[in-house]
Amino acid sequence: QVQVVESGGGLVQAGGSLRLSCAASGSIISINAMGWYRQVLGKQRELVAGITSGGSTNYADSAKGRFTISRDNRKNTVYLQMNSLKPEDTAVYYCNAAIYSGGTSLKTYWGQGTQVTVSS
Repeated sequence: QVQVVESGGGLVQAGGSLRLSCAASGSIISINAMGWYRQVLGKQRELVAGITSGGSTNYADSAKGRFTISRDNRKNTVYLQMNSLKPEDTAVYYCNAAIYSGGTSLKTYWGQGTQVTVSS
């Protein structure tokens, strides 16, 4: 069994910062790409930032220059440092990880989500 658990969400004023963490645990041989997505009620889930096992990153335009994704492969953990937060960043943030636990293919796992609320 594999679990992916996010933490670090909360309420912050506009201009503030938050750091999200996401830890994968369980029967893990290796983790490929990891990423952060967000979803506002009634809208589609969208990619915020992604990072490969080698450390290459990509960001949504809305996140560039303000958010930084990183990972600690020894801890099977991915982070999202969010600075200069805006009210439009308010959403439920989800962690995603492509995990190899044996067999022939990677499986994608999602965390339960963590609420980020930015007040104006």
